[in-house]
Amino acid sequence: MNLSQENLIASSALVDIYRDGDMCVKLFKEGVRKTNPLYEALTHARVEDTGLPVPIIHALSVVDGRWAIIMDMIEGETLEDLMKKNPDKMDEYIEQMVDIQMQVHSKVVPKLSKLKDKMSRQINSLDLDDTKKYELLTRLESMPKHVKLCHGNFVPENIIYRDGQMYILDWIQARQGNASADVGKTYLLLSLRNPEMAEKYLNLFCEKSKTDKRYVQRWLPIVAAAYLPDAKPEEKEFLEKWADVVEYQ
Repeated sequence: MNLSQENLIASSALVDIYRDGDMCVKLFKEGVRKTNPLYEALTHARVEDTGLPVPIIHALSVVDGRWAIIMDMIEGETLEDLMKKNPDKMDEYIEQMVDIQMQVHSKVVPKLSKLKDKMSRQINSLDLDDTKKYELLTRLESMPKHVKLCHGNFVPENIIYRDGQMYILDWIQARQGNASADVGKTYLLLSLRNPEMAEKYLNLFCEKSKTDKRYVQRWLPIVAAAYLPDAKPEEKEFLEKWADVVEYQ
């Protein structure tokens, strides 16, 4: 296994990602608890079983004392790259994004953790006054309980085109739950970088899925609050404003 610096593709607080021939090696940093790679590999494997276009995991191993997930190396251009390269095709790309997200939501993975449980834990961890926290948790509890596969971080950079096929990456946040919560997360993430694209995405998703836009909008304060614990510093002010929205008009 060649994990030299020249083969390093990306790095984060938790992992270093290397190319090794036709494989991608996700090498967890020293000190990362083994529950992280084990949970991620199990979640990804369960998504694999749905038949969705995702990289296939070939091994869960330990390399130089560090946990590693070894999977297919999917080479190609991300949807984000294509959007930047061909802005005149933005509407076409948004439609393709919506179509593949609807394909994800058509799947059911009963053994995945529940999205509502995760969101409840995240909101409870916030340093909010008790009244605000109660309002958010009450609204979360009142929302319909669904069991659709939700990606949790469905953005253009996690979709790769290769040989005419779109592959979906980064399934660590996948849960079973309400598709509109998943759509709300995508909408907020898109709004942080391109509000116009976010509106086009939301309108098209609601049109194609026959979902009332106001229903997705009811999820937005909950989703914004739940995302706050993991948000980047530059995202927090935007999300805090959304979390304070009592009712979307």
